[in-house]
Amino acid sequence: MRSLLAFMKKEWMEQIRCGRLIILGILFVLLGIMNPAAAKLTPWLLEIMADSLAESGITVTEVTVSALDSWTQFFKNLPLGLIAFVLLQSSIFTKEYDTGTLMLVFTKGFNRMKALAAKASMLLLFWSAGYWLCFGITYCYNAYFWDNSTAHSLMPAAACWWVFGLWVITLCVLFSVQAKSNLSVLAGTGSIVLLFFLLGMFPQCREYVPTALTDGASLIYGARTMQVYLFPLILTVILCIFCLAISIPLFHTKKL
Repeated sequence: MRSLLAFMKKEWMEQIRCGRLIILGILFVLLGIMNPAAAKLTPWLLEIMADSLAESGITVTEVTVSALDSWTQFFKNLPLGLIAFVLLQSSIFTKEYDTGTLMLVFTKGFNRMKALAAKASMLLLFWSAGYWLCFGITYCYNAYFWDNSTAHSLMPAAACWWVFGLWVITLCVLFSVQAKSNLSVLAGTGSIVLLFFLLGMFPQCREYVPTALTDGASLIYGARTMQVYLFPLILTVILCIFCLAISIPLFHTKKL
């Protein structure tokens, strides 16, 4: 346990030293502020553009915004946060392969299993902290300006997207343990996610793939119930466990 905590501390210090943690913190804070800001500024922007739109034959009526508009913006901006997270963290293993740091650590008696557990745990922790920080900021601003109770099943919708993000990160871990470069990690992770997005375009598969969890807007507007998301939610959790389980033997066979 002591060696695991030591490795986690090492990862924490490395993230701060290279600035990734600071960048991610700023990004998720900005995303949290942007969601209510975009909704709040929409009527003002339309009012400014009313004259030019009228010349084009488009009549702008009075627009009323609510917390639903802000939460819709929240779910639209989440892919940006997740993509940035994966881009910044894709080299968490490959960088150490290039520098030979892990080889030095393992020669001192550290266990590969604990190294993998520490890195994976810190990635999942960073994603969770950033995600819920963004959610919390948006929630507080929405509570101040509007009423969050207008959003149906808000917490289940947010939890579904969070789990989707966990799955993407476990994919990143899976490809990281064998890939030689962060570009390979990004290509592998992106290919799998894209494949499931394409499968989700077919009506027969739409409600059974992990990407179904990203449709939080349907939940908050009451268009769907949480029961629709139970199967993709369970499947995504199983896939997360599967990715981490497969990563263990792959990491043990990796030549450093």
